[in-house]
Amino acid sequence: MSIEVFLGAYFVWNCYVFLAMGRDKRRAKMNRWRISESSLLLMGGLMGGVGLYAGMKFFHHKTTRTKFRVGSPLLILFNLLVIGLFYYVGVISYGY
Repeated sequence: MSIEVFLGAYFVWNCYVFLAMGRDKRRAKMNRWRISESSLLLMGGLMGGVGLYAGMKFFHHKTTRTKFRVGSPLLILFNLLVIGLFYYVGVISYGY
């Protein structure tokens, strides 16, 4: 897979996770059905750590939860390690 395709998919997925945090915040204010914390953390673990952290900060959502305050930065680090591993193994490569 070329790095351009990977980064495009990574960007789109993180935008989706960011919007999911906003949707969950809006639903919390309206006392409606919510996205579970485990689902949000799973989305962050599946290469959406940046979107999870950005959504947490932008929407001021889940900021008092220790598993989000500590977990979001750790998920970003985990995502970076996975990207580095993918690059090292050859899953991600430059187009030439």
